[in-house]
Order: sequence, then structure tokens, then C-alpha cells
Amino acid sequence: MAQLPPITISTLDLARLEALLEHQPDSDALRRLEHELDRANVIEPGAMPDNIVTMNSRISFTMAGSNKTMTKTLCYPRDMDGAKDKISVLAPIGSALLGLSVGHSIEWPGPNGKMLQVTITAVDYQPERAGDY
Repeated sequence: MAQLPPITISTLDLARLEALLEHQPDSDALRRLEHELDRANVIEPGAMPDNIVTMNSRISFTMAGSNKTMTKTLCYPRDMDGAKDKISVLAPIGSALLGLSVGHSIEWPGPNGKMLQVTITAVDYQPERAGDY
């Protein structure tokens, strides 16, 4: 795996995600998310730069090998309602997106084991920027 880009998460997202992880069965995806949380720069929500992917952010990104831009909201599993515009933080690509900033790319194992490269192109909505904690 290529060198991982720096990530930033809020203290609030960290606390919520740690509580969520306590009740999840062990899996590769869970361990990768735990690793991401361990390596993250953690800051207060009010200090979050507006170009960072946080929980409940609506983001646009591209996948290597595709010229298609996707827009999804990164959410908690409880908020998944079958909408195609949502992605769970527990999904392989969801945990890869968390904490990235616009312009950063990350290579991450997909659900079938194939490596995916994702590049953040925009943070269209971020709860911290909107004051919605």
C-alpha cells in the first residue's frame, strides 16, 4: 500500500466512532478504521478546516480509472436507509474517505480485495462548517 495521506478528525467524531466500534464484530474493515482513527490528527470541531471530510459530510470524489465524479454523504451505519447517495463509514471506501482533505488521494482495499484509489474533489457540505454538531 502506498504511503497514507494525513487525516484529521474531530474529537466529537472520534468519540462517536469509538463508541460505535465497541459494538461491531471484528473484521478487516473494522481494523482498518481503527488504524485510521489511531493515526489521525484529532482537533476540536470548531477548529476543523472546511476542506476536510468529516462524518455526515457530503463529498465529491473520483476513483482512479474512472472519469466519473461521485457525490456521497459519509454516515454512520444507523443512518443508512438504502439511499444511493450515502456511504457507511464501516464500508471499505467509507473508512478511506474519513479525514481526507480536498485534493488528497488514498489507495484502499475494496470489498473484493482489489485496491481502489480515491481522490477527494470537493467537500460540498460539512457539519462543522455549518455549525451542525
